[in-house]
Amino acid sequence: MNAREPLSVVVTTLNNAATLERCLASVTFADERLLVDSGSSDDTLAIAAAHGCRILHKPFTGYGPQKQWAIEQATHRYALLLDADEWLPDDCQAEIVALMASAPSLAGWRIPRRELIFWQYQHRWARLNTFLRIVDRARFRMSASAVHAAPEVDGPTATLRCAFHHDGEPDIATKVAKVNAYSSGLVADKLAAGARLPLLRAIVYPPWFFLRQYLFKRQFLDGSAGFVQSVVGAFYVFLKYAKLHEVRRRHRR
Repeated sequence: MNAREPLSVVVTTLNNAATLERCLASVTFADERLLVDSGSSDDTLAIAAAHGCRILHKPFTGYGPQKQWAIEQATHRYALLLDADEWLPDDCQAEIVALMASAPSLAGWRIPRRELIFWQYQHRWARLNTFLRIVDRARFRMSASAVHAAPEVDGPTATLRCAFHHDGEPDIATKVAKVNAYSSGLVADKLAAGARLPLLRAIVYPPWFFLRQYLFKRQFLDGSAGFVQSVVGAFYVFLKYAKLHEVRRRHRR
């Protein structure tokens, strides 16, 4: 009988006291809980210490580089990467424990994520996005995107049945502020990629995005919260290409 594969959980933080307790309480099964902090001034570090985390300090160097460095500091071969506003329900904890006991050999596992949409979680029949969150550190790297940096692995992956939860933006104002900041951060990436016809995309893509989210991903099941989420998502798409168009017009002038 093979011994259980040990697992590191890696969390990066900056003033996340409001959500960190629930995050860490959901990963007590892990063999290591590593927290990399970039200068918190609230109770983040006290909460981490109370949960027995190994705490490292590193000034923020960007989303991708920060998480890359954090994963590299973990002890075990497999690492679960969580944000401080994400947590694992009981069924997801049990599935990951069973996975680590099954002599895993893949390069990574994707996990569906159920979002808190302002005042409610996504409906259980809504189509959830999946994210690569358990990785073999020897085959891991973060993508180079300035805003949406994500884990990547060299090798085969699988998807877990359970879903983890994301307690993201608690209200519409916070969501709109975030999409405004993110859309600005993506302009450099799109310039480097040579994205073409940004104004046409700003006209055509947002309505399609709304329909895809609201109908095909079943956000209509989430009632008014799903409608607002779909509209804000379409607005985010509009902002990305409108800001790219703005930058190019200014360069021409």
